[in-house]
Amino acid sequence: MAEQSPTSARRPLIPENFIDVPSQRLYYLSLGLLLQAAKAFDVLQNFFTNDAKHYCRKWLCIDFAYIVFLSQLRIPRLTYGKATVLVQILLLWFADGLLFGGISLNFGQRSPDLHTQRIDLTSTPEPFYWTDILSPSRLVSFFSDRRDKNQHLLGQHTVHMSPISTAQLNPDGYPFCLSPPGHTAFIPILVNGTAPSSVRYSFTPLTYIEGQTGTGRIEHIEMNAKELKAIAQARLEGLQVIRFTNAEDEYDEYDDGDDGPLSSESHLRKTESLAHIRVTKPGTVRLDRVLDSSGMAVRLLHPLEVTAVPCPTAQYTEDSLQSTESDIRCAGDNHLDLTIDIRGVPPLSLKWSKDVNGKKETFLVDNIDDGSTTHPSTRDLREVASRTRTPQKFIVPLSLSVDSLGRVTFVLESVVDGLGNVISLDQGTSSESRAGVAGDSRTVRSLNVLSRPLVSFRQCGPGYPTSLLIGSESSLVLGIDNGDSLDAPWTVHIMYDSFENTADVKQQYLALEAEANTRELSFGVRAPGEYTIANIKGKYCEGDVLSPDTCKVVQKPLPTAEIEWKRIHECSGDTGVSAALILHGTPPFQVYYRTQRDNESPRDLVKTFTTSRGSITLQPEHSGHYYYTFLQLSDSNYKKILLDGPSIDQIVHPLAAADFVPASTGRNKMVLNSCSGNVVDVGVDLRGTPPWNLELQVVGPRSTDPIIIRDISSSPVRVPIPIPSDIDKEGGTFEVDLVTVEDMYGCKRSVSVPGISVNVRRVQPTARFYSKDGHRQVTILEDESAELPLRLTGDGPWKVKYRRVDTPDLVQAVVLTSPNDYLRVKEKGTYELVEVNDIQCPGAIVPGENVYEVDWVPRPSAKLDLQMLAVFESFNRSHILPSICQGRDDYVDLELSGSFQLIGRPPFQIMYNVATNAESGGGTIVLDQPTISSIQHRTRFQLHTSTPGRKYYEVKQIGDAAYPLHKHRHTLIPRSERLLFEQEIIRKPSAKFKTDNRLSYCLNDVLSPKDLASPDGTILLDGTPPFQLQLSIKNLAANKVRVETVEVNERVWRLNLPSYYFTSVGPYQITIDSVLDSSRCEQATADPLHRSIWIDVAETAAVIPLEKKKDFCVGDIIQFELEGTPPWTIGYRINGKSYTRDAKVSPFSILQQQSGDFTITSIAHQHKMCKAAITNLQMTIHPLPSALVGHGKRIYQDIHEGDQAEIVFTLIGEPPFTFTYQRSEPSPKKGGKAGKVLETHTVSGVTTHEYSITAAVEGTWTVTSISDHYCRYPALQAE
Repeated sequence: MAEQSPTSARRPLIPENFIDVPSQRLYYLSLGLLLQAAKAFDVLQNFFTNDAKHYCRKWLCIDFAYIVFLSQLRIPRLTYGKATVLVQILLLWFADGLLFGGISLNFGQRSPDLHTQRIDLTSTPEPFYWTDILSPSRLVSFFSDRRDKNQHLLGQHTVHMSPISTAQLNPDGYPFCLSPPGHTAFIPILVNGTAPSSVRYSFTPLTYIEGQTGTGRIEHIEMNAKELKAIAQARLEGLQVIRFTNAEDEYDEYDDGDDGPLSSESHLRKTESLAHIRVTKPGTVRLDRVLDSSGMAVRLLHPLEVTAVPCPTAQYTEDSLQSTESDIRCAGDNHLDLTIDIRGVPPLSLKWSKDVNGKKETFLVDNIDDGSTTHPSTRDLREVASRTRTPQKFIVPLSLSVDSLGRVTFVLESVVDGLGNVISLDQGTSSESRAGVAGDSRTVRSLNVLSRPLVSFRQCGPGYPTSLLIGSESSLVLGIDNGDSLDAPWTVHIMYDSFENTADVKQQYLALEAEANTRELSFGVRAPGEYTIANIKGKYCEGDVLSPDTCKVVQKPLPTAEIEWKRIHECSGDTGVSAALILHGTPPFQVYYRTQRDNESPRDLVKTFTTSRGSITLQPEHSGHYYYTFLQLSDSNYKKILLDGPSIDQIVHPLAAADFVPASTGRNKMVLNSCSGNVVDVGVDLRGTPPWNLELQVVGPRSTDPIIIRDISSSPVRVPIPIPSDIDKEGGTFEVDLVTVEDMYGCKRSVSVPGISVNVRRVQPTARFYSKDGHRQVTILEDESAELPLRLTGDGPWKVKYRRVDTPDLVQAVVLTSPNDYLRVKEKGTYELVEVNDIQCPGAIVPGENVYEVDWVPRPSAKLDLQMLAVFESFNRSHILPSICQGRDDYVDLELSGSFQLIGRPPFQIMYNVATNAESGGGTIVLDQPTISSIQHRTRFQLHTSTPGRKYYEVKQIGDAAYPLHKHRHTLIPRSERLLFEQEIIRKPSAKFKTDNRLSYCLNDVLSPKDLASPDGTILLDGTPPFQLQLSIKNLAANKVRVETVEVNERVWRLNLPSYYFTSVGPYQITIDSVLDSSRCEQATADPLHRSIWIDVAETAAVIPLEKKKDFCVGDIIQFELEGTPPWTIGYRINGKSYTRDAKVSPFSILQQQSGDFTITSIAHQHKMCKAAITNLQMTIHPLPSALVGHGKRIYQDIHEGDQAEIVFTLIGEPPFTFTYQRSEPSPKKGGKAGKVLETHTVSGVTTHEYSITAAVEGTWTVTSISDHYCRYPALQAE
């Protein structure tokens, strides 16, 4: 063989043409990631199951296989040297040990066996050995039951008594039949207590008659285990076909012959099994012999014979409902004959059903036989027995009546033969098939019984004819009811008869067609007459005609009008025309007519009449040649029918008329006002033919004067009316009336219209400001209104215009109703009257009395006294006051020094803000907003010095008697005018301990910090450095006090007095007496809780065991008494490895979880201080004994009656041994939990490591406890 080249050796194990290299890397790394995800899941499970060793062994093997297999694949970039592969395996094993507790990091662990101990009990680390994991016994237990967590009591031995074997053919007594397409039946054999290795049976055909040739022969068949297994496999494949067809809602007759055995197999007991005999032709099967696996014959139970016959069948004959037309019946045709072909072993029973629109009825026909059975005495009994099992054919007629409408389905449900074989016939017929979808035509016959349609006219009948308009079409509606959609479409024949009785006119017929779901059928008619429904026919059925079956169509005539014109003649000639109308048709009527004057555009008008008679009067107001024409006529049926009516034209001269042009009106008539002049112009509107002559009348208080105005050529016209002389002088009221008017034709008419009332005023209205003493001035508060008194003359209401002298362009107007009214203003300044008008005439302003002055009361103000020691800062307009220590009283003395000068009327109220700098460094925050009061012009202003920091004061608002603060709360001093001053408050120095924790020192230690990271013994200083700190150290044991003074330049200082030593054991107290800073302010009051701390000075600690014995067991708790001050730190050594544990209370308890030598090496207290070495405290920890049944495995042994089984116990530990074992009821399921305990025994003084017993009864043997020379497992529970 040629040597392999290095190049081929480096190639991947999997060829690249099969899987490329990048894909190999991706797949294998993905597998590794999946394994790590599964490992994480097992880590989570380990928290709940506490089965760390099982998981650890599992993943050690998996990780090893993963790395080794990767090296064999030779994937590029994933191929490493042997050393690297070994390191990878060790790293993964180390991670597995950490994850599943195989490697301890000296954090302690609670024993899973001590469930009653406290959770915080200190324990030694549990041992872990690689040899323990990789040992053969451990690797075997890796694949054992993981639920067994007790490693000291392993294994169990279960003994079962084997029962007597039996075999029974067809244990459930089911009948069997052969049906197509397989013609196969599987007859079960129930075997109990063994597995059959051979089955022998005989087969007798149905036609066989003993002693007669040509009737067949008896066959003897023997099957071995291989053939039985092949039959079982074929049966399972057939069952899968049956389940698949059932899932698809299809039926297979093969399923019926095997339903029973299939269902009984699920109820087998543990010792029972089924074998099957396959039968492919009709006959009788007799079971002769069954052998078990050892070749011994099995006891046969009755019955020993089973007969298999062809399955019975039933179907409709071919002549039953062969055509599609025969599937449809109409209501009333209710007779139906069907024929059924039934085959099988008599007597037969047939179950069939009738389904009418989803409502099902079931019927049964029994004892179907030919009736030719002869008494057995006349024939050979063997011949009779053979004939009774031979299938026969029967033709059964069914004569039915169908009385219901809808879908009627006759279904052959099932047939039962004489042997009890039940065959369901409608498995392939679903509810949809019965509702109209074609099903199995051999077992289902369906027909539809259709209702007959009904037809009649809607909204038309005798006394209710249908109207028909000339030239249009009317619609007639037929109602179709009770029709079946299968019978659609329907044809309706309509007969038409006109109202003409001529002999040559024949009746006409109209055919209409209606589709399915049609309930109303409409058709149009254009001719009047009588329409009659002749008949209605569907696709299969003829319907009935209901009343009303006749509809008359009547034609409506066109509307007409009779018009008579009549001229209207008055005075000078024709003034208009009137028309009398008689209208024919159906009201209401609309008459359309047209008027035209000379050559102007015509106007179309319309008028509505609700009755048959009416009139129209046309009298134009202007003269001219007019044409009147009637155009169209409408009624309720016809619109705008042309009228051939008479027209008329005439020359119209309208009568003269006159009226006043509307002006301002009084209560009942128009009113005019005259303020100056002796003539009043009155507007008059004239109608008729110009020129006009107009006669008016002036009615005064004492006289009446007529006025005639001639040759007026246009309208409207302004007519000057002279004012009567007596009214013109003094003023008053007179009236102007229209008397007559005459047009161009000399036609004179009287005028009766309301006159015009003229009011004449000769006194001019005036306006002025009122004053008693001639001084027109008022002073008001800000935001208040001033009422300036006015005196007005004339007739109100008055419209007065005024302005403020400061803003002459802004003129304001106000309407006043009283001659003694007021002008209301709010702004200060000088107000001037500009103009006045009353209701009739413009007026005048009285000179010298048209100006009024308004002033405001001044607001109070304040300012800082000039004698105050303050520095003024111009950039923020603030006064800087001298600094002061926190808590000292300070104020601005206003009474003696006159700090404030207040201008106003007492009492005064001063509201100001007190603010300080914000802690965040941005801006200020308001601390308070107080208000002080004073009845003098000087007051004292108290300053805020209780808290340190810079204080800012801002006078925000000042009130006096005129402007009290409660009424002017929202009126503030502008910011640019407010008084500001500020002061710095110096903080008092203070000192306190950061924590109050007790400090621990040993005897003769120096008072200096030991743990630089601990805050204990730290003093926090507040103030301005440097500080002078005075401390007192008190030794309570010696009753001595020492005072120390320290200079500190920082705000944090740790206790550090190198000159002070602790000379005695006991408590010490250090107290802060005083503190001073650079400001020389007195110190702040110290908190008593943080003013002092305690120091405990102790000697070295000691440990004493509570038990004097030197031998202990794994799982025991050893207790030690600790002397000293908690907490303690105990050092100990197990098998040469050192550990430490902390204890807060005494006694100290430790749980032993490793065997070997246990030694206490040291103890320290006061947070690991004052440590002492221990030299003579050593104990021996012995391992717990173990007991294995069946070498730690689960053994299952079957024995027969009379045999015995040996149960072996393996004992591990130091002899002599004492152990207790028990026998329990065996679990019926292999691997299950044992049942009730039957007996318990204890064996003592065993000096060997193996012990055995024999048993002839069944049960499960387990060990419950074991003890050796030193230890016992499990430990006795404390009472």
